Amino acid sequence: MAGLPAEIRPGDIYEDCSFHPVLCTYVDDGDEIGGISLIDASSPRACSLSGCAVVKLSIDDVIAARADWPAYLARRQAEFEARGR
Repeated sequence: MAGLPAEIRPGDIYEDCSFHPVLCTYVDDGDEIGGISLIDASSPRACSLSGCAVVKLSIDDVIAARADWPAYLARRQAEFEARGR
């Protein structure tokens, strides 16, 4: 995983609370970030920066998710649960 939510700007890619890689289209002045899923093109995909486990992703992360979405999703869910969030 590439970075923290504070570093995410429009044009960056982040993982939302459903573990979708998302192309960021906006970050508001409050607590919301949103964009378009790079898995299924669903939008808007919006998350709370303070309430969701949003993380910035690298291109390599997106390639891994696109190559085998079920395996990526299972791995990320297991990592999330292991952290106890």
